[in-house]
Amino acid sequence: MLYINGIGIISPQKTMVSREFLPEVMEYTAEYLRCIEPVYRDYIEPIQSRRMSRLIKMGIAAARMSMADAGCTMPDAIITGTGLGSVEDTEKILGEITREEKFLNPTPFIQSTYNTISSQVAIQLKCHNYNSTYVHRTFSFETGLTDAFLHMEEKPDADILAGAIDEMTMNHLVITRRIGQWKMSAVNNLKLLVEKTPGALAGEGAAFFVLGGKRNVSTYAELSDVATCINIRNSFNPEVFIHEFLSRHNLGLQDIDLLLLGINGDSDQDPVYTDFAGKFFPGKSWAWYKHLCGEYHTATGFGLYIASGILKNQVYPEILRLNKVSPAGLKNILVYNHYRNINHSFMLVRG
Repeated sequence: MLYINGIGIISPQKTMVSREFLPEVMEYTAEYLRCIEPVYRDYIEPIQSRRMSRLIKMGIAAARMSMADAGCTMPDAIITGTGLGSVEDTEKILGEITREEKFLNPTPFIQSTYNTISSQVAIQLKCHNYNSTYVHRTFSFETGLTDAFLHMEEKPDADILAGAIDEMTMNHLVITRRIGQWKMSAVNNLKLLVEKTPGALAGEGAAFFVLGGKRNVSTYAELSDVATCINIRNSFNPEVFIHEFLSRHNLGLQDIDLLLLGINGDSDQDPVYTDFAGKFFPGKSWAWYKHLCGEYHTATGFGLYIASGILKNQVYPEILRLNKVSPAGLKNILVYNHYRNINHSFMLVRG
């Protein structure tokens, strides 16, 4: 098991203040949700910041926030998950190539690689320990957490800095709209379920967690397990999978106090969540979170922040509720996410 001892998160919500859980809910009518960014000079030297892309600055700032929150001075490992890496830098280098033939600026090319975020965090911290980046589409963060579990088995006293980070640009939004992935026009994020139209509301975010093998005074919650499954030719059997997943911790369906779903407003894909919840967790509390952060490959990082905040503060904000059922207690939260009914993932978070 991993204990979440520190959190640093930059999102479309005002989540930058340490230990304040959803202090103010932000409402947007937009084509995609853009992060509220901090004052970067508080985390990065201005001279160094000039050459960094927005994604890298968000990653470094979120990492430093989480370490300050946990009272950690040096992580024993840095593990990052990202689905797309630096889209903005990739667009810059490709744009220069197509527009004119000349010597290209090497900075966007260097920063367009996926592992730049983890590397830059390590450089800023002067950390020479284990460093890895996972790029597995919507499994990216979950795969990174799996690595963290394995790392903790070898070094039970380690402090692991695990991150989930992705950005959105208008160019990427326009291109991926062609496959029906996003809403075709601006929508209100707090009225997302009223729309009942295909496509999700796009978003972005940077979330870092300091994970340790022991509970301490700064601990938010316990991350007990992470599991993923690829649904190839309808091979995914949710009943078998969820029972096996919970039984590893001597839990049954009745032991889950809150089901946190990745519902994103896509009328074609959201029924997968509601069918799952209705079949296995009728009469239980259902919650959601992507109306606050938008949909992106590593949005489960924001979901883990929400689950941790609920358990740490023992509060269940009204803005997260999907049904009118109030949990009897707040001890076990199951986070369920899927991408187009292909990639399915579960996280068990316990107080």
